[in-house]
Amino acid sequence: MNIEELREYCISKMGVTEELPFDENTLVFKVMGKMFLLIDIEKANSINIKCDPLKAIELRERYPEVLPGWHMNKRHWNTIFLDGSLPEDLIFTWIDDSYDLVVAGLPVRLQKKLKQGEQKS
Repeated sequence: MNIEELREYCISKMGVTEELPFDENTLVFKVMGKMFLLIDIEKANSINIKCDPLKAIELRERYPEVLPGWHMNKRHWNTIFLDGSLPEDLIFTWIDDSYDLVVAGLPVRLQKKLKQGEQKS
């Protein structure tokens, strides 16, 4: 997976924006203003994604490419190394999970706004 494929996948989701809020290298994807994925655009060798705390532990134990989120809340974020050893569909599933987890945590007002946008597409 290259960074362009990752970017296209993320921005295809409803309500997603991309920003460089921290520095010129850390690209952040947000849904309705809340982060669900971060990537260093210069290195592009790993991503940080939000994860259910119990699932985060399970994934870390099962996959050596999955570590606690670097510079993030380690209970809720995982760092996934993109070294080619993990199937892309698995990574995309984890991105979907991160997006869905963030959407589920949004205020009802924002969830409704997002849902209305989905119906218009």
